[in-house]
Amino acid sequence: MITFDDLVSRVRSNDADADTDLLRRAYEFSALEHAGQTRRSGEQYITHPLEVAALVADMRLDDVAIAASLLHDVVEDTLTTIEHVRDLFGPEVAHVVEGVTKISTIPFSSSEERQAENFRKMLLAMVDDVRVILVKLADRLHNMRTLGHLKEERRVKIAQETLDIYAPIAHRLGMSKLQNELEELAFRHLDPAAFDRLRAWVEERRRATEETVAQLQATLDAKLRDAHVPAVTLEGRIKRLFSIREKLRRQKIGLDEVYDLIALRVITRKERDCYAALGIIHQIWPPVPGRFKDFIAMPRPNGYQSLHTSVVSGGVPFEVQIRTERMHQVAEEGIAAHWKYKEGRVGAHPDEKYFRWLRQLLETEKDARDPSDFIHSLKLDLYPEEVYAFTPRGEVKALPRGATPVDFAYAVHTDVGHTCVGARVNRRMVPLRTRLQSGDIVEVVTAAGRTPSRDWLTFVVTSRARHKIKHFIHAQEKVRAVELGRKLLDKEIRRFDLNHRAVLASDALGRVAAELGIPKADDLCASIGYGRLSARLVLTRLAPGDALRERTNGRPAETPPARVPAADEDAIQASGCDDLLVTRAGCCNPIRGEPIVGYVTRGKGVSVHASTCPNVVNLLYHPERRIDVAWGNAGDGPGAFTVCLAIQVQDRRGMLADVTTRISENTNIRRVEADVNEIRRGRISVTMDVDDLKHLQRVIKDVRAVPGVIDVERVLRQP
Repeated sequence: MITFDDLVSRVRSNDADADTDLLRRAYEFSALEHAGQTRRSGEQYITHPLEVAALVADMRLDDVAIAASLLHDVVEDTLTTIEHVRDLFGPEVAHVVEGVTKISTIPFSSSEERQAENFRKMLLAMVDDVRVILVKLADRLHNMRTLGHLKEERRVKIAQETLDIYAPIAHRLGMSKLQNELEELAFRHLDPAAFDRLRAWVEERRRATEETVAQLQATLDAKLRDAHVPAVTLEGRIKRLFSIREKLRRQKIGLDEVYDLIALRVITRKERDCYAALGIIHQIWPPVPGRFKDFIAMPRPNGYQSLHTSVVSGGVPFEVQIRTERMHQVAEEGIAAHWKYKEGRVGAHPDEKYFRWLRQLLETEKDARDPSDFIHSLKLDLYPEEVYAFTPRGEVKALPRGATPVDFAYAVHTDVGHTCVGARVNRRMVPLRTRLQSGDIVEVVTAAGRTPSRDWLTFVVTSRARHKIKHFIHAQEKVRAVELGRKLLDKEIRRFDLNHRAVLASDALGRVAAELGIPKADDLCASIGYGRLSARLVLTRLAPGDALRERTNGRPAETPPARVPAADEDAIQASGCDDLLVTRAGCCNPIRGEPIVGYVTRGKGVSVHASTCPNVVNLLYHPERRIDVAWGNAGDGPGAFTVCLAIQVQDRRGMLADVTTRISENTNIRRVEADVNEIRRGRISVTMDVDDLKHLQRVIKDVRAVPGVIDVERVLRQP
């Protein structure tokens, strides 16, 4: 356990002029406020602020950040107010404490609308003062280190949040050391069986692997010395467990097919030595074609610089990273390696590049109406750009992996994207859905009067392109929806003996819109046109009730036939749409307990999708047709939902029996199919009944525990 004196020693080792009086006052105040409080581990609560402050001190941040670390929980967990903190420690410390407190209270698992707003708050806090997110990352790291003392449900929730939000943020800030530890800790708590299995597998090979690393280091060190290329450090490492797990899942392979278990790192003094070392390495071991990346000439957006090459020794491929000491420091610590503060303001102007992506995201999404669109864009932008393409004039555009010429066009300018009709890549015409590669020279072909196509949404990957295309299409479709809505309302009015002008008085539609929580009369008509509201519902609010019972042409007005509720309506409730049919979408087959979204389709009622459905993720729908849906309170009965699992396994005797036995212990199996491919990998498809999402997760967890199971995933389409 760290003490305050230990903390002061760390701070002074980084800054001899540190304001230790401020830190002591912050420590004593925090200890007093947290007196009597203990953590789940049984330790005094003050140990947590001390550990967080030590992590922040190791980042070499200033006195304000360290003091804020000591105080970061006093507003949330004690009776202290932020005003009291401001009076005692000044506005700068209070500002950071307040920012960390706001992020700490964000419920990332709330409804989609609130989740989007909470993400925006967090991102704005990051842009306002980076110390806020750095202190929060240190707080999260220490909490993850001590997560084992919480109950399983709480552990899983925090670990998943860490993997989804905080580890990617650490990556975007270039803090790979912190990111790696967060990912490893999250993996340990999210899938302990897989973690232990991988750790045991690595430990079995550790001695032989370390011997191989030592031999490779000795060979490389001798060759570098002979060539007079100075290397400050030669490091060898074994691939992280989380990285191994991700490779297994991404490539659908078994552990016996993981060859790149080791890597070397060469740290030099000067940039030119990096390229000299690269030449020596390629003389010693043959390089793997297509696996060389020069992040020195073209740094990643988070500031990362290094040379990466994959080579082969004795038939075993491994990676070598080459960088200078300064590059290594930035790669490990990211923005914390050289972010400076002067008079309470961020002073390191070149580091603005770290937040350029964040400012662009907030600027692009500030008018976005669809929360899921914002969240999808955020999660995409939290991950690294991998493709570097060039304009004909040599300007570099950094894009996500899988980007297309349409993404490139919108990266150049919105008008270029809107009027794009074709593209030349390396002087050859290519389809617009072509995936760009690093080094491609892209020339966008435009034509006046052309407009974006809805089909583009099926292949663009950047949030900017997606948002701009959707915004343009929505503007066009809203005009048509308003016109259609007015026609449908006119048609409904003509079915009764009503005065058209009186019913549609100047303020009548606006009044009804306000009653229904809709901003304007045009938006009300658009909702009718989209099918979200029925014209009859609006008419009942526009005209007196007795008017709708009057006769038309001597006959009673028609009354729509009573609708028989669908079976799914007992399970799912749609907000404000009692007169619409509700059905579960066959493309994703949502089950009770899954987050769901509703989509109104004219003539087909409300189609309910799982929020992870590809049709929802790809945003191939109109946000105005979105409707709030929720699982009803009534139970569905045992085995009410049918799902299909695709299980990747090793080919061994008794595997099919082991898997089906484990599943049948938990639920009813409807159908089983199995086959083996040419590389002796088996695939088992099992269709079964489940009660809800928790039941399904329990089955999947049990199947993963079967020896020889490589991966288990749910097949979304209705079996």
